Amino acid sequence: MDSDEKKVSFGCQARGNPTPTYRWLRNGTEIDIESDYRYSLIEGSLIINNPSEMKDSGQYQCFISNLFGSILSKEATLQFAYLGNFSGRTRSAVSVREGQGVVLICSPPLHSPEIIYSWVFNEFPSFVAEDSRRFISQETGNLYISKVQPSDVGSYICLVKNTVTNARVLSPPTPLTLRMDGVMGEYEPKIEVHFPYTVTAAKGSTVKMECFALGNPVPTISWRKVNGPNPSKARLRKSQAMLEIPNVQLEDAGTYECKAENSRGRNVFRGQLQVYTYPHWVERLNDTQLDSGDQLRWECKATGKPRPTYRWLKNGTPLWSESRIEMVNGVLMIHSVNQSDAGMYQCVAENKHGAVYTSAELRILASAPTFPLSQLKKTIIVTRGQEVAVECRPQASPKPTISWKKGDRAVRENKRITVLPDGSLRILNATKSDEGKYTCHGENVFGSAEITASVFVKEPTRIDLSPRRTELTVGESIVLSCKAIHDPTLDVIFYWTLNGQPIDFEKEGGHFESIRQASSADLMIRNILLLHAGRYGCRIQTTADSISDEAELLVRGPPGPPGVVIVEEITETTATLSWTTGADNHSPITSYNLQARSPFSLGWQTVKTVPENISGDMESAMAVELNPWVEYEFRVVATNKIGTGDPSAPSRVIRTKEAVPKTAPANVSGRSGRRHELVIAWEPVSEEFQNGEGFGYIVAFRPNGTRGWKEKMVTSSDASKFIYRDESVPPLTPFEVKVGAYNNKGDGPFSPIVVICSAEGEPSAAPTDVKATGLSVSEILVAWRHSKESLGRPQGFEVGYWKDMEQEEAAEKARTEGNESSVILTGLEGNTLYHLRVKAYNAAGYGPPSSVVRAATKKSPPSQAPGNIMWIQDGSHVSLGWEPVRPLANESDVMGYKVLFRQEGHSNSQVIETQKTSAVVLLPDVGVYIIEVRAVSEGGDGTPSSQIRVPSFSGGKVTSSQSSLRAFSTSSSTVTFLLVLMVPSTSW
Repeated sequence: MDSDEKKVSFGCQARGNPTPTYRWLRNGTEIDIESDYRYSLIEGSLIINNPSEMKDSGQYQCFISNLFGSILSKEATLQFAYLGNFSGRTRSAVSVREGQGVVLICSPPLHSPEIIYSWVFNEFPSFVAEDSRRFISQETGNLYISKVQPSDVGSYICLVKNTVTNARVLSPPTPLTLRMDGVMGEYEPKIEVHFPYTVTAAKGSTVKMECFALGNPVPTISWRKVNGPNPSKARLRKSQAMLEIPNVQLEDAGTYECKAENSRGRNVFRGQLQVYTYPHWVERLNDTQLDSGDQLRWECKATGKPRPTYRWLKNGTPLWSESRIEMVNGVLMIHSVNQSDAGMYQCVAENKHGAVYTSAELRILASAPTFPLSQLKKTIIVTRGQEVAVECRPQASPKPTISWKKGDRAVRENKRITVLPDGSLRILNATKSDEGKYTCHGENVFGSAEITASVFVKEPTRIDLSPRRTELTVGESIVLSCKAIHDPTLDVIFYWTLNGQPIDFEKEGGHFESIRQASSADLMIRNILLLHAGRYGCRIQTTADSISDEAELLVRGPPGPPGVVIVEEITETTATLSWTTGADNHSPITSYNLQARSPFSLGWQTVKTVPENISGDMESAMAVELNPWVEYEFRVVATNKIGTGDPSAPSRVIRTKEAVPKTAPANVSGRSGRRHELVIAWEPVSEEFQNGEGFGYIVAFRPNGTRGWKEKMVTSSDASKFIYRDESVPPLTPFEVKVGAYNNKGDGPFSPIVVICSAEGEPSAAPTDVKATGLSVSEILVAWRHSKESLGRPQGFEVGYWKDMEQEEAAEKARTEGNESSVILTGLEGNTLYHLRVKAYNAAGYGPPSSVVRAATKKSPPSQAPGNIMWIQDGSHVSLGWEPVRPLANESDVMGYKVLFRQEGHSNSQVIETQKTSAVVLLPDVGVYIIEVRAVSEGGDGTPSSQIRVPSFSGGKVTSSQSSLRAFSTSSSTVTFLLVLMVPSTSW
């Protein structure tokens, strides 16, 4: 009531043509919108300004109308939320003995809608905490203390909060004191607050039932459903003083019991939970059109609990039973309808918890007979002996009477000629005498109309299809011929089918072609396949009749796939298989072929069998020479005189049984290792030939010329190397070596004996005569020698290098391979001192490092570019001059200059080197040349000058008549100019 928004809006939208008009009802009475400025209507929505509880609260409905009738909306409620103040009267103190129960009364103020209760102890915001001893009822608002303790003494204030406005008000305080005349003794529970005897709840809502008792000792609360188990979703709240059932359903209804119990006794309360449902439509109304005089029957059905009752509205007002109108249990019947019955009807299904509406229009038709365009000027062509049906179904209300004429004479009905209930004319077993013009006349009270149809009777069409039955082999071709014998005035269309389905000539891969002639159609089938076998139908369609015939085509081809393959018996190297015979495709099966696939095979492979040749009348065989302990799948392929067919589906995966290994490791050899090591390597045995679980290797070896073998077990099936270490074994000692295989079934064969030498070890000598020389600003050349007396042949060398101020641990590495004895380090910092070491390496490891040497990179090249370039051109010769480059203190000295020149459009430059600040360049070809100059230093080439572009007019010797002199300067402080002097030779 104190909302800032002083406006209420009810929305109402309806569809209709013409556009509907809107009116509004409050509590069943129409609102006069014009008489009260507070009301306004905007596109059907009702706006109430400055709403008043006295004037505006209640039930609202929208009333919608157009020229077809009116309907009424469902109800909407306008309710005002408010919260009054507590009475300011001082509340009396409540005095009880210790151990006694007490109830503190809230007495809430007037309010709407619901409020939430809480209690403050002594001062805000110290709220009373609920537990097994204290309970605040949200039904009564009272505070219940089952057993008072000294700590409960104090002032209690009831606080209520409006659930809509969130407004809060506080009651006057209620003092609670203890009486001094003794302590309350124990007593049995007394249920002080409980849920109603009958609790009603909407399906899907949350039910909350309260139960709390006073008593000493403090009672315990328990719940049960009397007529069944407690709902599994039920929850106990507030120390079991509240039973909460969310999303309540019909099956949750029943009798619930609350029991309060302590050592002095118990108390019980029972109440009934009833679950209701709002009405819900099962069958709605549909718009209906009836002829005048027909009977209307409408039925609407709704579910709900309690069961809904029904009432009917016509144009928004109640409909009552009378002589022609009956209303029973949602069924409305109106006998012999007329125009006064037209309008909008509504069925309302309602119970005490709500109502639902469904609406529909009843339209009463009244019109003279008319015929649709589809029935006008009709020509009917049939063949002799067929049935003739001449349609006559005029649109009219009420239904018209029908009469027929042939020419000028009325049609007389007989066994062959009848008028059907819908007015159409039917003629059985038509003859030539039935040809003519037929007129249908329809008439009712509003007028009449008629249509005429012409009937022609032709001779029946006949069909000749050949050949009727044919056998072919896959890949052959055939022509099926279909001829029509028909009335020459009729057009003929041919249709071809295969097994009842139309043949799509565009999607059949060029196998089918239709060859059409005047009164026949041939079907060409090329390169026939098995799937082309079947019944070929030719259908001939004319404007008068249709006739069809079929020809049978058998196709011989390779066999179809055999049936399911079953593995019946398995050994280490064999599997017994059986299968069922597949389709022979009209050619007897002559033989079978067995194929197998394993994880190690390249797809499916033919396997050896017993018997070796499997004849076409057999349905089992044995696959032999399989590998032990390998997973296999099998399939069978059939063959006949035509060819080999598709394979069967694969069998289930089986594994052959285990056996002793039969394959020895291959390619036994030696590998590089550390000193005193014998490194033995081999090619692992493929899993396909391991023959069982627990597979491993037996490595046997002995020094050359001795008798006893040392054997070592290698348990990994993937192992390919074994290292034997013995400090007493000198480098390059020859050993005889063989490697065998074993598994859980036993030991397999050994490989052939090979001779392998023990490792020579890592290099034993450090490189000598190490020298390092700075080449440029980023490069140092390192060179060394290696002692040939070193044990352990090097595979290469590694150079470690680090800056002067860094530790050797931060060194970067550069490697060489083979016998190279030098390397150029690149990417270094300019003008920097580096420390360097060199050591040899091989597969066994690194040898000792060399002594440290030092070298510095060159200073960086001059950053200044040659400037103020002057040039003079004489024919193809260009004379250049420039100012000298003066390097900075941290830059390399200038050793000379490079002049680079190239023809425009080319990438390769020619170079002239000079120690002077001038040079002469010969431009060999005609064109434009690009020239630049760079300083040369120990640190490399300096910054290039700006480029100059010089044209060259001739590559030959310049004569006097062609002489020209060009002088230029590239200095930014001078003006570039061109002086050209051309003088005829006769003037000299």
